[in-house]
Amino acid sequence: MNSKFKFRGKVITHLIYPIILGFIVMGVGIYEYFDNMTVGLVMVGTSAIYVIVALVMYFWHKPVVMHDLINFAVDYAKVQKELLRELALPYGLIDVDGNLLWLNKELEAIVGCDEVKGRNISDIFPQLTSYDFKLEEDSKEFDIFYNERSYRVECKKINVSNVFTSTQMLSIEENEDYLIAIYLFDETDIKRLLRENADQRLVAGLIYIDNYEEALESVEDVKKSLLTALIERKINQFGANIDAVVKKLEKDKYFIAFQYKYLEGLQASKFEILDEVRSVNIGNEMDMTISMGIGYNGDTYSQNCDYSRMAMDMALGRGGDQAVVKDGDRTYYYGGKSKQVEKNTRVKARVKAHALREILSSKDNVIIMGHAIGDIDSFGAAVGIYRAVKALNKKAYIVLNDVTTSLRPMINRFVGNSDYEEDLLIKSPAAIELAKKDKNCAVIVVDVNRPSYTECPELLEICKTVVVLDHHRQTSEIIENALLSYVEPFASSTCEMVAEILQYIQDGIKLKQVEADAMYGGIMIDTNNFTQKAGVRTFEAAAFLRRNGADVTRVRMMFRNDIVEYKARAEAVSRAEVFCEQFAMSDCDATGLESPTVVCAQAANEMLNISGINASFVLTDYNNRIYISARSIDKINVQLIMERLNGGGHMNVAGAQLDGYTIEEAKNCLRETVKLMIEEGDI
Repeated sequence: MNSKFKFRGKVITHLIYPIILGFIVMGVGIYEYFDNMTVGLVMVGTSAIYVIVALVMYFWHKPVVMHDLINFAVDYAKVQKELLRELALPYGLIDVDGNLLWLNKELEAIVGCDEVKGRNISDIFPQLTSYDFKLEEDSKEFDIFYNERSYRVECKKINVSNVFTSTQMLSIEENEDYLIAIYLFDETDIKRLLRENADQRLVAGLIYIDNYEEALESVEDVKKSLLTALIERKINQFGANIDAVVKKLEKDKYFIAFQYKYLEGLQASKFEILDEVRSVNIGNEMDMTISMGIGYNGDTYSQNCDYSRMAMDMALGRGGDQAVVKDGDRTYYYGGKSKQVEKNTRVKARVKAHALREILSSKDNVIIMGHAIGDIDSFGAAVGIYRAVKALNKKAYIVLNDVTTSLRPMINRFVGNSDYEEDLLIKSPAAIELAKKDKNCAVIVVDVNRPSYTECPELLEICKTVVVLDHHRQTSEIIENALLSYVEPFASSTCEMVAEILQYIQDGIKLKQVEADAMYGGIMIDTNNFTQKAGVRTFEAAAFLRRNGADVTRVRMMFRNDIVEYKARAEAVSRAEVFCEQFAMSDCDATGLESPTVVCAQAANEMLNISGINASFVLTDYNNRIYISARSIDKINVQLIMERLNGGGHMNVAGAQLDGYTIEEAKNCLRETVKLMIEEGDI
């Protein structure tokens, strides 16, 4: 024992000090001896006896003191062990390999087995591995689930040397090995309460009937009240199924509030209420459809309501008959499979025209731009807005960076024309410089509502006044700072929308012949010669343009293809492959083509003439980017497919752009996306 343990600290002090004191007194006695022999001898003799007695007691009682100290340490350790044993917190010790060395009663109660010492902790809690106990830091935490309870496991590194050097009585050699103390905190109830609190969060929503007036007009007068009652019953029953509060705001608008726990089920069912309302038929020729805007995860209840309004605007901007869920910055779409219903009323066009006139009247310069790689619809709409700006005696510019072969015949009619300024068409650098000089400049975006797709996205950040006119369905990427936004997905083209605006923005406005041709060409191309999405208002807009001098034959001759493009289109159609029985896919070689994207669109339209094909896709590699043109008949919504590839468009006309893909990789990606959507029921 003496070889292993030694006294130190206060113990050795109390044992050695009496001996040292005896020698000090003896030294004083010797000194006194030279002054007074008698007193010196007495002091020396007395101190010598004291030192002898102290030495005898030191060596005689040292083992006894050592024994008592060790017994005390053992008893003290027993007390500590018992306290840890009875500790209400589950606690244990393991080595670096995960072997359980010791555990208290609470941990034994959780494990439910007495013979667990020596077993690896991974055998008891499979969610923990031996790798987890290679602690590089002093502590580490894990979340595990055991016996239907949730635990937070906290591991702390304990150096073995620190355990023994903490006492001031004994010392041993240092050991660099360490043990791990594990604590289990039962968080089942806490997590349950947090989950319940999260499930009870407010979800705000709006429900609009898209075609209330139009659907009622398609049914007999005696059945109108029955039809509205059935729709209202469907909506109220939907609210009752999710314990929601449903409040009717107007004849065709409802507010709904419910708990968050029901939202996941609605999303899993893809909002079946959309199909249920559409299925209501009591003889009405037109199906009623609804749009839903859902908002949640806001900081306040009012913010959730704002989210729901934003989601509803998105749903209506995408054509209705769908549900849009806005979760903070994230947006989810459900439905949108049915064809958009054209609205016969022009009230909205008149209101937007008056608002646009008010904006333009306060500006001196107006910059008009469409989407990159502009087409005739984009340019025709820009020309129409140009005429509106000139009618208000303002200066207008059109941003056009690249001129495609399909657009060049029309552009040539403007370039060098004495009726137009030389700086009518400008490129992005000139537009940016102009916008920086004139802080009161307005930007009007036509035929696109995604900032990244515009001719010059920088203008949207420089100019404070932005107006958007488009007929494409909106996506989560929108021009957020638009002062005026007029997006109508049911419109056949942006030229159709601009033609209506021109009739209301100023009385007696007159288009030049070349301007009418450009706008008429935009409608003709986007409707594929009035065979797709051509409604009553489409023909009314075409009639307005014809009255202003548009010539059908001249426009048709202007958009004929040259022999190279015609052969490329025919070759793309000849290479078409069919998958999933109703989808056709092909690719177009861009070599030698000035506008391969236009050829792709034409080839996709041609492939729809194949019997049994309901949707077609043509891909091309142009400027190190894969462009996809998607077309369909009314059975398939290609916009939903293209949105999966970060694209968009209309139900029957859509597209997407892919970076970092080869043609074959893009084909495989498209094919797998379609198959996945079929499995999920989105197609």
